[in-house]
Amino acid sequence: ASLLEMVLLLILQLVVTLFACCMCAPPKVLDVDTLDLQNYDINDLYWENLNLTNYEEIEVGMLAPLSTVPVIPGSLVPLDYTKESTLSPQPTEAPTPPSLDFEGPGLFGPDTGLGMPTCLMCLCIRSSVYCDDSHIDKIPLLPKETAYFYARFNKIKHVKATDFANLRSLKVIDLTGNKISDVEDNALRDLPRLRELILSDNQLQALPELPTSLKSIDVRNNLLTSAGIHPGAFQDLSHLEFVYLSHNRLDYVPTPLPESLRVLHLQYNNIQSLHEDTFCNRHELSYLRRALEDIRLDGNPINLSHYAQAYVCLPRLPVGRML
Repeated sequence: ASLLEMVLLLILQLVVTLFACCMCAPPKVLDVDTLDLQNYDINDLYWENLNLTNYEEIEVGMLAPLSTVPVIPGSLVPLDYTKESTLSPQPTEAPTPPSLDFEGPGLFGPDTGLGMPTCLMCLCIRSSVYCDDSHIDKIPLLPKETAYFYARFNKIKHVKATDFANLRSLKVIDLTGNKISDVEDNALRDLPRLRELILSDNQLQALPELPTSLKSIDVRNNLLTSAGIHPGAFQDLSHLEFVYLSHNRLDYVPTPLPESLRVLHLQYNNIQSLHEDTFCNRHELSYLRRALEDIRLDGNPINLSHYAQAYVCLPRLPVGRML
C-alpha cells in the first residue's frame, strides 16, 4: 500500500476509537420520577448536576461588551482592550502652536529685537506684565494692551520717554526697589489712564511731569529734593488722593495741593516751616479742606505748634512734633 493510503487508514482508525469512547460513557440521565417537583428548587437542580470534583477557579476576564468600553476623549473609536496597543488616545487633529505675534491681550508680546517676545522674559497674564526679580536693567518692550506693569527689585537705572510710548491702557506702574536715578520728563505725561505710580526705594532726585489722571504716587525712600519737584506739580491732578514722599530730602511741602488729596506723608524729610497757605486759604476764613485727613510730618525738624494758622481748616491735626 502507498504512504497516502496508510495515513488515511490511521486517521480512520483514530476517528472510530474516539467515537467508541464517547458511546461507552453516556451522560447521567436524571430520574424525573424520583423528584419532588412541588418542593424542588431550580438552584438545587443546577448544583446537583454540577461536577465540583475537578472544579478550577474561574479567572475573571477584562473584556467588556462594546457598548461598555470607554471612549477616551480625543480618540476616534472606543478603546479595544483585546488588542495589544498603547493606551494613548489618538487626537483627531494636531494642536496648533501659539503664535508669537501679539494681537491684543495674550500670553506673548511683540518681538524685543533679541528674538524673544517680552512675555517669555517676564510673565504675562492677560493685560498684566510681571517682571519682578528678573535681573533686567531697563524697561522691556511691552505689549500694546498692557494695563498693569510690575518690575520690582531689578537693576533698572533709567526710564526713557520711549519706554511707555503708545501704552494708552497703562493704569499701574510699579518699579519698587530698582536703581532708578532719573525718569525723563515726558516719560509719563502722555499716559491718559495711569492711576498709580510706585517708584519707592530708588535713587530719584527729581520727579517727571505727571499725568492728570494720577490717583496715587509713592516715591518713598529716594533722594528727592524740593528743587526736583516742578512748581505746582500736583496742582492740576484733580484725581490725586494719595501722596507718599517720606524718607527723602524735601525742604518744604510741595504746594499747591489739589482739593482731592486725602493722604500726605512727608515724615523724615528736612521740612522746617509751614506757610498759612500750605493747606488752607488765608483769604477765606470759612474755607475747610475736609478730604485731607492724614498728614504725617513726624521725623522733620519742624515744630508744628508754631504754625497753628497753617492747618486750622483741616479736620485733623498733622502728626508731628508739637513741643
